[in-house]
Order: sequence, then structure tokens, then C-alpha cells
Amino acid sequence: MKKPTTPTAIPEIRPGQSLELLKELHILTRDGKLNQDTRRKLKQVYHLYQFIEPLLDGAETLVDHGAGKSYLGFILYDLCIKERASGEIVGIETRQELVEKSRELAARLGFERMRFLACTVEDSFTAPELPAQVDVVTALHACNTATDDAIRFALTKNARHIVLVPCCQAEVAATMRARKNESLGKTALSELWRHPIHTRELGSHLTNVLRCLLLESHGYDVTVTELVGWEHSMKNELIIASKRGTPRKNARERAEAILREFNIEELAPRFTY
Repeated sequence: MKKPTTPTAIPEIRPGQSLELLKELHILTRDGKLNQDTRRKLKQVYHLYQFIEPLLDGAETLVDHGAGKSYLGFILYDLCIKERASGEIVGIETRQELVEKSRELAARLGFERMRFLACTVEDSFTAPELPAQVDVVTALHACNTATDDAIRFALTKNARHIVLVPCCQAEVAATMRARKNESLGKTALSELWRHPIHTRELGSHLTNVLRCLLLESHGYDVTVTELVGWEHSMKNELIIASKRGTPRKNARERAEAILREFNIEELAPRFTY
């Protein structure tokens, strides 16, 4: 008789990991196995996890904005939180049906210190269910300005660490596009975004540069890297910010200069507060 698949029979699975959770995330097949595609997905999960796991040392509250199905929260709880005496993960998601599904899964797995709120980032600022200060804020593939909202939440809550994978940054590109004719007569640098594809790509890049400068102006050390092999999305820029207390002296001035140079000064309230 063929023996059932166990965690020890699959070397990629770490001791104590929930097999039921891995099945729910479609990393394990229903009969408890890995195939080539799911093995690659598990490798991607571990790759992201290795960046976040050190930030959870001593952390009591992690808030995940734009949580979706809360895959990230469940993996972090399973690998980092469930064996600890304290610590919680809170998923923020606007879609009530996804929040309900996450609550049901957490209850089924016995993940008692996972909570889920159906609200916008804006509403979460004053949500009574959240503490006045949180330790870690994550926002993975939060589209367009939702990433900026998550940053503002993190700064308001004095988060120790912020983890971002920005997605679909359209606001800066749209502003550059609207003022393109004016910019062409103002600076030769406008050639960098004269063509639509360059406007889109440069706008996305500038957005993340301005976000990093904003975080540095608030006393965070910022690291920007790539989620290698994160194949389900072309947006794989990972921004990690950790509070150090001393603001970078010229960060705000540099951001203001960039806004002027690219003729998008109207966006200053988003990037220089």
C-alpha cells in the first residue's frame, strides 16, 4: 500500500507548516503533493518570506493592506506567529466576500490571532479595531495610489517597518502626459517621456523614487530590490523601509526638485508631506 504524503516526504515544506493551508493556497495539490508549477510557487513564497521574516522579530502587530485573499498574512502567521505567545496579523481588504472567506479559513486552521477588516485604507486610520501604533505594514500589489495610502497609514501609525510591492502606478504618468506639451518647451529632459510607452514606464519609476524619498524624509532607511522569479506579475520591485529615527536631510528638497524638473509639482501633497 502506498504511504500517504507527509511533511517529511516533501523536503521543500518546512517542519510544522500547515498542509491544509498549503492546499488552500494551491501550493499543495489536494492529495498533498507538489508538482513542477506548485514547487515554483512555493519557492516564490519563500523568496518573499525571507525578506519579511527578520522584520517580525519582536513585532506585535502586522497590518496587511489590500490583503485580497490574505495569502501573505496566512503564510507569515503559519511560519512566524502561530508558535509565539503573542503577535497578530490584521488583513485590510475592501471586498467583504474575501474578508469572510479569510475569517472562515483562519477559524478552520485555528489561527486565532489573525483578524480581517472590510474597509478602505482611509477608514482603517480611525478603525477602533486597530491599535494606535503598529509594528509592520505590508502592501503587495496595491494598485496605483493605494500604495501611497498604505505609506500614509504606516507613517501615521509610526510603523517600524514597511514592505511594499507597488503596482500599476498611473497617477504620475497621467500628470506628465497632461502637461507634456508644456514640458517639451520647458526642458530637454521631456524627451524622456515624449513617447507614450516611455511616459508610462518613467512615470512608474518616478513614483517609486518619490516614495523612497518620502520615507527617507520621515526617518526610514530604504532598500529597493527585486523579487526574482515572481512570475505571476511583471511588477516585482520590492521596497523595504525600516525606521531609524534620523530623517535624510535633503530627501524632501530632492523630491521637490524632481517634481519641478518633471513639471508635476501639483503632486507635491502626495510625496512631500
